[in-house]
Amino acid sequence: MACNSCGSGSNGQPKGCKNNGTCGTDGCNKLTVFDWLANMEIAEGEVQFDWVEIRFKNSRKEFFKNTEALPLKIGDVVATQAEFGHDIGTVTLTGQLVKVQMQKKKASFDDSGEPQKIFRIASQKDIDKWIDLRNKEEAIQVRARQIALDLNLKMKISDLEFQGDGSKITFFYTANHRVDFRELIKIFAKEFNTRIDMRQVGLRQEAARLGGIGSCGRELCCSTWLTDFRSVSTSAARYQQLSLNPQKLAGQCGKLKCCLNFELDSYMEALKEFPSSDVKLLTEKGEAVCQKSDIFKGVMWYAYKGDWITWFPLEVSDVTTIVELNRNSLKAESLEAYALTQESRSKVEIESVLGQDSLTRFDVKRRSNKGKSRRRSRNSNNK
Repeated sequence: MACNSCGSGSNGQPKGCKNNGTCGTDGCNKLTVFDWLANMEIAEGEVQFDWVEIRFKNSRKEFFKNTEALPLKIGDVVATQAEFGHDIGTVTLTGQLVKVQMQKKKASFDDSGEPQKIFRIASQKDIDKWIDLRNKEEAIQVRARQIALDLNLKMKISDLEFQGDGSKITFFYTANHRVDFRELIKIFAKEFNTRIDMRQVGLRQEAARLGGIGSCGRELCCSTWLTDFRSVSTSAARYQQLSLNPQKLAGQCGKLKCCLNFELDSYMEALKEFPSSDVKLLTEKGEAVCQKSDIFKGVMWYAYKGDWITWFPLEVSDVTTIVELNRNSLKAESLEAYALTQESRSKVEIESVLGQDSLTRFDVKRRSNKGKSRRRSRNSNNK
């Protein structure tokens, strides 16, 4: 199951992934955890952790107990226990790091209940059947969507997944309201001659399953490394001085982008040094209201009431000074006395890394032919 795009074989060996399936391209595992304990020996007296992380289609992962003590390694295709029959998945993590992952996802690894087990390493027959079922999914999905449209059901079937032995199909759908799909299940069971399971997922979970390219040009975070979905509010955009434009702030799922939360803590920490933008400055020329703040430059823009066109940039320290004067029932002279001039603003000089600023330095300069033609005409006249 390795990819064929990031490694070339040597000594007659076929192509394979040089990053052990972690490059994220052409079949490499998404949401892969790097096993940094793989080359370390187990301490004396310590027992090898017998739970294994198995990945199925897209980002679905589950933990299974290796009761048969099979010599498993990352990338092995195994047959695992299912509710009815067996399923086929790929080993993504073994050893002590599985325990850390289970604790992170609050999965129980004690023997009090009946744990899910790994039956065997998948045979070639199991793999061939599994691949054949995966190849049928696209045609079945198209047919399933058509049936849902014929029944006038307001739902979107976004994905489906075959169980490894073909005894069940799980359909994943999104809907804004409750959907009565009892008749749909009957038609599906008759059409596809197998057990049917319908699962409703949210819009973020749908984007994580299907994947895609974000506005930043990279693969979606939810389909590559992001495992938990935190709520994102418009206040995150306000703190970062972003325009509240739904078309720019929304991701492919239609919700606010998860990356709005990535730098929010840094902005919140920087804003602690800024006075509140709701505080008005009292000066001899009138009352001033904050119009904009620049966290990176440490500058706040103020304008007098009634004169909203002219903005005065003030440093944070100067704004704090004026606020302290107002608390002592004193007024500042004016905003002009504290405003930054054009010369006092810090200028960012951009220098070329190579020390050569000209973009046309490699262009071949062609000599003009006008001088040659003039000299030729003079010579002809002299003759």
